[in-house]
Amino acid sequence: MESVFKEGNVAVVTGAALGIGRAAAHRFASLGMRVCMVDLTSDDLDDALSYVQGAAPDPDNVMAANADVADMSQMRKLRDAVKGRFGPVDVLMNNAVTRVGAGFWDDLEDWHRAVDVNLWGVIHGVRAFVPDMIASGKPGVVINMGSKQGITNPPGNSVYNLTKAAIKSFTESLQHHLRTGDNPAVTAHLVIPGWTTGGKREHKPGAWLPDQVVDEMLPRIENGDFYIVCPDGEVTREMDRTRILWSAGDITENRPPLSRWHGGFDDAFKAFDPD
Repeated sequence: MESVFKEGNVAVVTGAALGIGRAAAHRFASLGMRVCMVDLTSDDLDDALSYVQGAAPDPDNVMAANADVADMSQMRKLRDAVKGRFGPVDVLMNNAVTRVGAGFWDDLEDWHRAVDVNLWGVIHGVRAFVPDMIASGKPGVVINMGSKQGITNPPGNSVYNLTKAAIKSFTESLQHHLRTGDNPAVTAHLVIPGWTTGGKREHKPGAWLPDQVVDEMLPRIENGDFYIVCPDGEVTREMDRTRILWSAGDITENRPPLSRWHGGFDDAFKAFDPD
């Protein structure tokens, strides 16, 4: 099938002011795509717009839009604005995320905000844009950003983990719905980054840069991969594989949840994952 990442096609990227979203928007623009960069109002979005326009053959083919993905009415307005300027969307990248909230008893308002942005933001993006993608009869791609924390559930940020676990479940169901629906040429994919330097954090040895995630993501989507698990400079693909299998084994082997951090299974885990 012909790539959807091509000149003239339209991409919408949420959370585009920084990190992976900014890198993806830049890559899409460099391919000649028409790109809508979505984020909250900030100097970071203004700077990212200039950066991405600099990669585009025609700077007018890149727009920035201020929208809160947690608000469905704003997402509908965003859809109409993109359609009015660029036409139907071919690539939707639901990348917006917040890390407010962390510990189990942190402020409940932060938990609500995390669920609203990290989970409902993805659902709203799909509800706003994907029906038109299906109706177009053309190929299209939906990219939802997951996390290894939504699979292995390490202690430390319970609300972030639960939102990413829910995105995994939602995207699996979405892909099944799409492939059995009216336009199976629209596909969904779950991108699962490794340790990546995001936001304004200092880059540290071992972390991937956002461009490396995009380098991993695009060819694997074109290959038809659904689960796009990214390694990094410290965690190999084999390490990811064994850790994910161990986590699933908590159920099949009737171990306590999060047995990797339980303490009573240290020797068994080391034997299972010698790295």
